[in-house]
Amino acid sequence: MKITFTTSLAALCALALSNCAPQNNLQRDAAIGAAAGGVLGGIVGKNTGDHNTGRGVLIGSLLGGAGGAAIGNNKDLQQGNGYTLQKQNPQGLPPQNVQQPQYGTY
Repeated sequence: MKITFTTSLAALCALALSNCAPQNNLQRDAAIGAAAGGVLGGIVGKNTGDHNTGRGVLIGSLLGGAGGAAIGNNKDLQQGNGYTLQKQNPQGLPPQNVQQPQYGTY
């Protein structure tokens, strides 16, 4: 019963932290990191300490997802569309130089 529960918990964490159709590097790398971290965390949790696989999956998924998101955001920043501390426009595009109309000149 305990093995079934921990396997179900691992599958649920992987499903909850993954994304069906990622649209950018941040989302894709966060999903990959969460899945890989969950698997590795489950293995480490099962073989160390009090043999708590569920806790290992949870911690591994969180750390893997955070690390993957950081790597994916760095890739997006290199491509010019990542998240920074500066406010961006709703489309996430960098601001473009727009010339103001000259009124009163013909």
